[in-house]
Amino acid sequence: MIGTVHLLIIIAVVALATFATRVFPFICFKSRAPPEILSVIEKNLPPMILLLLVIYCLKDVRWLAAPYGLPELFSIGVVAGLHVWKRNAMLSIFVGTGLYMALVQLDVFSFL
Repeated sequence: MIGTVHLLIIIAVVALATFATRVFPFICFKSRAPPEILSVIEKNLPPMILLLLVIYCLKDVRWLAAPYGLPELFSIGVVAGLHVWKRNAMLSIFVGTGLYMALVQLDVFSFL
């Protein structure tokens, strides 16, 4: 079992590492403007992360066996359509998650 001192050391190291990553940009760019590449990364990083999450979620889908990925594709289509229509990320995420879970748990595509 891990002792109290050991846990306090772990918490201190994690807190220090978190603080260092937060303060590092302010130290580096205190006297000058950040490079243009950081602006590009800042603008494009969220969509790239979401794309990686979608790819990761679809990696284990059995496309050649029933239900042929239909719950996933249907949910993706609903999320994309809802997001284009309402422009609300939280609504899209919650509706997409709920719809996908309902499709999988109720086995809606079992007729295939």
